[in-house]
Amino acid sequence: MTTDETYTVISNQTDPMGSKGLDHNLNEFSVGEIAKAIKQTLEGAFGRVRVRGEVSRPNYHGSGHLYFTLKDEDAVIDGVCWKNSVAKLALKIEEGMDVICSGRISSYSRSSRYQIVIDSVELAGEGALLKLLEDRRKKLTLEGIFDPERKKSLPFLPNVIGVITSPTGAVIRDIMHRLTYRFPRRVILWPVIVQGEGASDQIAAAIKGFNVWKIEGDMPRPDLLIVARGGGSLEDLWAFNEESVVRAAAESQIPLISAIGHETDTTLIDFASDVRAPTPTAAAEMSVPVRAELESRILQVQLRLISGFERNFEGLKFKLEALARGLPKPEYFLEEASQRLDRETDHFQVSLINHFSNCVQLINSLNSRLRRPKDIMMAAKERLENIQERLNLATKMRLGQSIHRLDGSDLNNRLSNSIANIIKENVERLSSQSQLLESLSYRSVLGRGFTLIRDNIGKPIIRARKTIPGASIQIEFSDGKKNAVLEGKRQLTSERSTKGSSKKSDPTPEDSQGSLL
Repeated sequence: MTTDETYTVISNQTDPMGSKGLDHNLNEFSVGEIAKAIKQTLEGAFGRVRVRGEVSRPNYHGSGHLYFTLKDEDAVIDGVCWKNSVAKLALKIEEGMDVICSGRISSYSRSSRYQIVIDSVELAGEGALLKLLEDRRKKLTLEGIFDPERKKSLPFLPNVIGVITSPTGAVIRDIMHRLTYRFPRRVILWPVIVQGEGASDQIAAAIKGFNVWKIEGDMPRPDLLIVARGGGSLEDLWAFNEESVVRAAAESQIPLISAIGHETDTTLIDFASDVRAPTPTAAAEMSVPVRAELESRILQVQLRLISGFERNFEGLKFKLEALARGLPKPEYFLEEASQRLDRETDHFQVSLINHFSNCVQLINSLNSRLRRPKDIMMAAKERLENIQERLNLATKMRLGQSIHRLDGSDLNNRLSNSIANIIKENVERLSSQSQLLESLSYRSVLGRGFTLIRDNIGKPIIRARKTIPGASIQIEFSDGKKNAVLEGKRQLTSERSTKGSSKKSDPTPEDSQGSLL
């Protein structure tokens, strides 16, 4: 089936004036055959094309393919870039970019839509690049990537310097030459490509790779990083404007110097780095001081330090000699102290003898006043015998009076009457106490509709805040007892505050004794 026949078939089938007789003379085609014919027609008619438009809805699919839409003020066309071509693109497709896409026109039969299969993408002119660069700079500025507070100070004399650049260019030779001239340091080169496909990924990976090195390891972690490249056009330096590189430089924990291009070249990594060097050679000069100048300064400081010490010692010596002339001789102080010690020693001996003499006299006087224990015991024995005689006499007299009083009375009658009176008084008192106890008993309160709640050990529960959800309790009614289990959620804050307040306040009689009223 030729292309002319295909167009003819579509035209006749869609003609509203066609007759049924003519329809019987046309060939029948399946939907798939029509779609295949349209695809062949589009690919044969256009071949390879370059299409300029604005990117809309870019979608990097999980499969690795890239889908987006190209549009202008007149029309819209779908674009697809297969996985193997996505890796070769010179830039990352973003919303609103003005690009020129190269590829072939084709169709997607599943949705009856035509599309361009893209194998390369470039920005539409330097103006578009500058606009994209400015938009990206504003975006990263709003995120705080370029804030001065994030920048770190460079070490005065790093032991190890990490350099990220091309191993074959003149940049690494210039850096090494300048470092050797000023102050030789150990340099670790992380080779990367600095232009073209995959350059931004390698540069970002190198910055992150240096940062994840262990400080104590086989390969020492650099104290300073230099990202360097020679001059070039805006397109040549574009890898250093990619977000991945800029973010890696901003997140670096190691101080970083950017030395991209010449002094007039500016890339986004320059804003994110801690220090920007106009050239790679200048970056090497910023990294280390001049060894000869440093040695000269150290020598000068050393001479000044020695001179200062000498002047200080001379001053202290002069001051010490002046103070020594004003001090009396130590022997004078020792003579006076020795004389005072002798005098105090004589006084001490006399005072000690007098003290012992007074103590002896006091002991002798107290000894004369003391009574012998035998005399004390004899006196006590005499007092005890007198008391015994008086007690026996009083007992006999009391017994005689009692016998005399009982001889003239009816003891049986008086005893029975006394017992009856005592029993009667006790019965009456017991009855009144029983009535009082009954009136005060909690059982009378239970009879009026109240209940008594006890915990699992039989102790009455007076406060609701002292209960625990899930605890077993016993409820006593006027006619019996029932067991129950408490429900509800435990309020820890309320219980703790209650415990705290109970510790601070004095217990009331009601809390200590309990009450049902």
